[in-house]
Amino acid sequence: MNLAIGLVVLAAAMLHAVWNALVKGAEDKVVILGLIALGHVILGLLVIISVPLPQVETIPYIVASTVIHWGYYYLLNTAYKIGDFSLMYPISRGLAPVLIALGSQFWIGERLPVLAWAGILTVSGGIMVLTGGLFSGSLSKSATVTAIGVAFSVTAYSLVDGVGIRISGNPLGYIGWLFVAEIFVVIFILASHWKCLFAVSGKTFVLGLAGGVISALAYAMVLYAKTTAPLGIISALRETSVIFATMIGVIWFKEGAAKRRLVAAVLVAGGIGIMAMAI
Repeated sequence: MNLAIGLVVLAAAMLHAVWNALVKGAEDKVVILGLIALGHVILGLLVIISVPLPQVETIPYIVASTVIHWGYYYLLNTAYKIGDFSLMYPISRGLAPVLIALGSQFWIGERLPVLAWAGILTVSGGIMVLTGGLFSGSLSKSATVTAIGVAFSVTAYSLVDGVGIRISGNPLGYIGWLFVAEIFVVIFILASHWKCLFAVSGKTFVLGLAGGVISALAYAMVLYAKTTAPLGIISALRETSVIFATMIGVIWFKEGAAKRRLVAAVLVAGGIGIMAMAI
């Protein structure tokens, strides 16, 4: 993995934390998630009109990813309703590298070196600090289960898309159609919350679409990177978004326990750095 790819993934991590913060701070989280999905569709349409189609073999992967993203949006919305952003985000995103590394090893045979697994253990240590509320009883069981559910959904779509884009023959084509397929998510969310859509402010509407474009760009950057390096390593580097998210939670949302969360974020970043240096 060269420096340019690493910088691309780091930029994607920052963008990912920003759009998640937009969801957390929205007046209507369900509607803004629908608008974010609509932003994906708009960007996808711009892509597919200018690039060739991906291989037909990628259709099952696009369908599977769309369905998984459906569940991801539901769980994400629930997580941010019942828990602090600077706790729920690190739990869900911090667990993902471990799960993706394991999944890529057993599904597609990508074996990580010992140094990479040392990094994974460091990340796990950081997560233990971040989730101190889990052991003290201050973090509810439902919040914990939901955050872990988000982590598993992230793992599922990351593995599916990691394989799908590699066999696509045209990464941009795959990315474009993947985003366009989210029109079904848009229809489901906005059709069931039609009145709420017209009740939100113009600012929320614009933020939702902007968040969608930001989210789409972030994921497209990560997908491109996955064509050049192991899924586990790229996914781990992407989760430096935990650092950005923790800082946003403490500074923007004024969420407490700043010292513990920032120390934990440094540990997570250190583990991710070790994994990134492993290849």
